[in-house]
Amino acid sequence: MPMINTCTVVLKYIRYTLCFCLLMNVVHAQVKEQGIIPQPYSIQKNGEVFRFSPAVAIDIGDGISTDNLIFFNQYFHQLAGYNLSVKKTIAPSIQLSINSNKITEPEGYQLSVTSKQISIIGHDLAGVFYGLQSLVQLLYKSNGKVTVQGCTIEDHPRFAYRGMHLDVSRHFFKVDAIKKWIDLLALYKINTFHWHLTDDQGWRIEIKKYPLLQSISAYRDETIIGHKKDSPHRFDGKRYGGYYTQEEVKAVVKYAMERHVSIIPEIEMPGHALAALAAYPELGCIGGPYKTATYWGIFDDVYCAGNEQTFTFLKNVLDEVLPLFPSKYIHIGGDECPKTKWKTCPKCQRRIKDEHLKDEHELQSYFIGRMEKYLNSKGRQIIGWDEILEGGLAPGATVMSWTGEEGGIAAAKLHHNAIMTPEKYVYLDYYQSLYPSEPLAGGGYTPLSKVYNYEPITKELSGDEAKYIKGVQANAWSEYLASTAQAEHQIFPRILALAEIGWTDKGNKSYPSF
Repeated sequence: MPMINTCTVVLKYIRYTLCFCLLMNVVHAQVKEQGIIPQPYSIQKNGEVFRFSPAVAIDIGDGISTDNLIFFNQYFHQLAGYNLSVKKTIAPSIQLSINSNKITEPEGYQLSVTSKQISIIGHDLAGVFYGLQSLVQLLYKSNGKVTVQGCTIEDHPRFAYRGMHLDVSRHFFKVDAIKKWIDLLALYKINTFHWHLTDDQGWRIEIKKYPLLQSISAYRDETIIGHKKDSPHRFDGKRYGGYYTQEEVKAVVKYAMERHVSIIPEIEMPGHALAALAAYPELGCIGGPYKTATYWGIFDDVYCAGNEQTFTFLKNVLDEVLPLFPSKYIHIGGDECPKTKWKTCPKCQRRIKDEHLKDEHELQSYFIGRMEKYLNSKGRQIIGWDEILEGGLAPGATVMSWTGEEGGIAAAKLHHNAIMTPEKYVYLDYYQSLYPSEPLAGGGYTPLSKVYNYEPITKELSGDEAKYIKGVQANAWSEYLASTAQAEHQIFPRILALAEIGWTDKGNKSYPSF
């Protein structure tokens, strides 16, 4: 009989339980040990207890609006059954304030609990918000009464960038699911949601200037059944797709901002472009015809780097994307771009000659550099997968290192910012148990412990170079995430391990405690 896998038990529970109920049960289980995920920098107990009642009020300081309390009040009402009022008071209260002189680290906070008062002092609004998230995890209900054990918590994040990536191109997830997952990211102090919106298998964002992206690129004729390595390939024969309207995108971005989660959109280029080429074949090297991909893999048909129409198209697309996303960064992909068609394309070869480029790898660097300049002119910075190192790195680019750690190391040694997201440690589409009953996944084996024990700062980096590692991200590719339930099975609980990698000081981490 196999050992009972705790991870599997938790996954099954999450699958069938509403997110609020899950979170409250986690709170109840942890409170006696004052368990908070991610583990704070320091916790000191004082033996006192704060008791909630309808008379308790929230007293907010300068610069803090009631909008900052929406998320906390959702959880408190779910647990206690009543709302806390917001007013100036000397009665038992939760006092919220900002003091960047006292709390010096960005996103940092101090949470103090006595029998008379709960105080949260943040370096900034994000710090106050994260103090409230720690308070949520300390709430305890017994015999109808909600209490918090007395303590003082000093806390701040290790890394500025703490992210989760979600691919919605292979499989599409509705807005309600996206919002639910953003709630959970916020609770566990993950501050970035990387939204992978375009790929070979589907274009998922409305672009009004190019309506065929909605009617053609957003849909595929059918979808592969089983694993991509199966032979022969089998298909379900069912048209599949969908896209987010610009109004839906605005709503999700606003929802995330209220929870201090920044959304970074990814518009893939120059590869993974087959869905876009299906609608606008003139953007490819051979002029088509093309079809939105129905199976998973890498395709030779990519944007033509020698065609001026390609850059016009992408600039026009970005002109509609940028107003929807206020984030500093825009992800432009740059990964897995075969050079096969470029090698035989007269336009691409002419571009190489005219720009005095050495080869097709430098042509990719030219492509990325040109798009970077355009985004820089709009006040944005680019992030790309580590293949953007090919042929020379664009001057202000941030590298997201996925094929391993080498791309991040190389970028840091060049004094470029990098985000570590290596496939073998933090890909959530990999198997997390070895049970035969485990649903189909991309491949590999990445249990909770392996994710948790990943260390983003490698020994190859000096102290000065290490500062260019800005954070860490877990990636959920959706080839085998055909439903919301399956996505949650793969994402949780491993994303909580990622939360602790990103937030908790290395010396404070402990897998048994986690």
